[in-house]
Amino acid sequence: MAIDMDKLNAFVGRFVEDLGAAVHTGMVVIGEKLGLYKALAAHPMTSAELAAATATDERYVREWLASQAAGGYVTYDEKADKFSLTEEQAFALANEDSPAYLPGAFQLALGSLAAVPRIADSFRNGAGMGWHEHDDGVFHGCEKFFRPGYAANLVSSWIPALHDVKEKLDAGGRVADVGCGKGASTILLAKAFPKSHFFGFDYHDKSIEAARDSAQREGVADRVTFQQATAKEYPGKDYDFVAVFDCLHDMGDPVGAAAHVRNSLRNDGTWMIVEPFANDQLKDNLNPVGRVYYSFSTLLCTPCSRSQEVGLCLGAQSGEARIREVVTAAGFGRFRRATETPFNIVYEARP
Repeated sequence: MAIDMDKLNAFVGRFVEDLGAAVHTGMVVIGEKLGLYKALAAHPMTSAELAAATATDERYVREWLASQAAGGYVTYDEKADKFSLTEEQAFALANEDSPAYLPGAFQLALGSLAAVPRIADSFRNGAGMGWHEHDDGVFHGCEKFFRPGYAANLVSSWIPALHDVKEKLDAGGRVADVGCGKGASTILLAKAFPKSHFFGFDYHDKSIEAARDSAQREGVADRVTFQQATAKEYPGKDYDFVAVFDCLHDMGDPVGAAAHVRNSLRNDGTWMIVEPFANDQLKDNLNPVGRVYYSFSTLLCTPCSRSQEVGLCLGAQSGEARIREVVTAAGFGRFRRATETPFNIVYEARP
């Protein structure tokens, strides 16, 4: 077999980039955990100055800064021998309220990778792995990963894209956030629509505990109720609005969950389904975003679904046609793509 050296070298170059990105994941998590990015955003510093500002060891900080500068996450001034963050780097790495805040994605990735030995066994035995069985970094990273996108889009563009929902929430509606995790989406909605009451449900007890704490801290506990419950058994009827954020594809029986949503809605109610951006055909998902989601789906979403009843395993890249099949099979008469971002598609389903 003849090897094309140019193609081989190009592939090895891709490998070097990927290997660097893989170990860089740990560097970003360390940087966020120790407050290194936030401190560096204040003004340029030497490694010694940054270590002093963050009560860390200078030798470790020096090595960390070199890795960040090599990766383009930190800017190095060789004349002054100081490091700094550009406005753009600080916006993405040091500002937790930024819609482009990135460290959560790395925390999610690092937590997900802890399951690799078990998932490798699952390739042979077909077993599932429940969401609750993962490393804690998965839960914390998931919230940090999705929250910026929700903060940037949920109230400003996603809700207005739905039929009559904003008006109902402004007037005072009854809302269920199913699969709410640590409650980021629920709390964002509660802050935006103070006349409405919100019920957040998730089967993971630790996430619900964290969500309750967040509601108290954010001052919305008077209108937000968090409760441990599955998507097929959460309580309540006559909801004006039900939302499911980035988790329908994780469910073992999404059709059963959708049917329960249908039964819990008022006749004029609306179900908003937020899913990872995906096209219907594999060939159209072979891109950087698809690579991210297929990888997370292998480690998190597919094993989570496989661990439950039915185990349909939609996967994080199921696409609109497949979501439509699930929704219509559950008895919804109307379904449409309401809006989208580069990372999410928002669907609207109505009875």
